[in-house]
Amino acid sequence: MQVKALGALHIGVEGAVEPVAVAPKIRTVLAMLLVHADQVVPVRVLVRELWQDNPPVTGLRTLQTYILNCRKLLARVTGRPAAQISQEMLVTGSGGYSLKGDQIQLDWLEFQQLTKDGCKALEEGKTIEGIRLLDEALELWRGDALADAPAGPVLDSKRRLFEESRLDAIAIRAEAHIKAGLHQRAITQLAAVTREHALHEGLHHQYVRALALGGRRAEALGVLRGLRVRLVNEIGIEPGAPLRDLQLAILNSDPGTM
Repeated sequence: MQVKALGALHIGVEGAVEPVAVAPKIRTVLAMLLVHADQVVPVRVLVRELWQDNPPVTGLRTLQTYILNCRKLLARVTGRPAAQISQEMLVTGSGGYSLKGDQIQLDWLEFQQLTKDGCKALEEGKTIEGIRLLDEALELWRGDALADAPAGPVLDSKRRLFEESRLDAIAIRAEAHIKAGLHQRAITQLAAVTREHALHEGLHHQYVRALALGGRRAEALGVLRGLRVRLVNEIGIEPGAPLRDLQLAILNSDPGTM
């Protein structure tokens, strides 16, 4: 069974993947089980994720209904009997529920593996192969992870983890582009991501470097000025030392220190 979590939740088999058309809180339960595949997710954790500190009196019974609906969804998607789903796929464990990881192909795990392979290729000097693998990893993203699953504290932290992993992969790929002299490719990709993350100093550092090394020094300095204004006005801080040093290198036309 294929599951796509790097965007709105989709599920299916043999390429026939479709949006998960269930009630929002059922999507939350399914998302919790997916991001903890092969682990027993305790009932108390699921209850808190669904209702935080104010669960209804019928919370446990309602959760059981949500689990039943998840099993019905999995049965419909896979074509398996509901009894088989409850015995082999979404099982009741000690104090909670578990989704068996060997039954699913999750795009998040595919992203992790492709990123790992891409980094290894870059370390071995296989620049084009490494960039290709990182491209494949990042193409799996269709938007914010688990975008349509209402999040409590656990899913919210998982989303932040996923997003940081995406930004790390973008940064590694951009550095590979810059080192390979592919400045325009780095510029195009970093222009988009720095608009999404308008206060991210690390990504802006790479963007400015790519612009300057690509012969667009005036534009690079303009990006630095804009970032400084946002940092000062929105959170009251000056850019860090790496950005200040980069600005001096550009003003001094010293690519060796960029």
